[in-house]
Amino acid sequence: MMERSVQGIALKFKEKIPEEFIRSKDEQPGITTVEGGILEVPVIDLRNPDEDKILESIVDASQKWGMFQVVNHEIPSEVISKLQQVGREFFELPEEEKEKEVYVKPVEVDHTGTLSLEGYGTKLQREVLGKKGWVDHLFHKIWPPSAVNYHFWPKNPSYREANEEYAKWVQGVGDKLLKWLSLGLGLEEEELKKALGGENLVYLTKINYYPPCPQPEVVLGVVAHTDMNSITILVPNDVQGLQAFRDDLWYDVKYIS
Repeated sequence: MMERSVQGIALKFKEKIPEEFIRSKDEQPGITTVEGGILEVPVIDLRNPDEDKILESIVDASQKWGMFQVVNHEIPSEVISKLQQVGREFFELPEEEKEKEVYVKPVEVDHTGTLSLEGYGTKLQREVLGKKGWVDHLFHKIWPPSAVNYHFWPKNPSYREANEEYAKWVQGVGDKLLKWLSLGLGLEEEELKKALGGENLVYLTKINYYPPCPQPEVVLGVVAHTDMNSITILVPNDVQGLQAFRDDLWYDVKYIS
């Protein structure tokens, strides 16, 4: 039986992984990552009473780094913890149970003429020269309600509750960031949000699950990429694994978890 998930492959191959996951030497993290080099990305306090300072910091970080970390964002820690918990619980289910929990379908064009990528599996992976990423995904829309298709959500009521609660809070962070980015571009503060759909701006969640790998130095969880969305709000876990490309080199990124 052919394994349909990386999680299933990880359980089957304990010492040596299949060839399609082994990256070429110019991609292998054990070779391409700057040894001992760690990027400490800017940390921006969203509770700083000096909004001009926040704006200045966001503009500077966006120009120099393309990323920054925010603290005091006002999303309660218990909301984030619950979001992470229900995600872990889903991926801890047996494969057959996961596929019963979430509607799984092949990549196809939806009624708007765009590629529909929602659901559980590995179909979001970018294959480069036939190579795959060591990762499984759960991907679906969380806002606005009119855009949500619960067929792509796990049936567990706790999962739905956690994601709907997170969706309420993360919009506030998104609105603030889009406001400051608009001002940083010399626009009116609502311009970026309006251009992205205004009150119908779509929020999506994508959970990446990286199973334990016996050869981590030769695989990539997610291949080098630029996100296809307007802005990514990353909720990290305690395992540091984020990398960034700067000055033609790959660096591990240090963040506050």
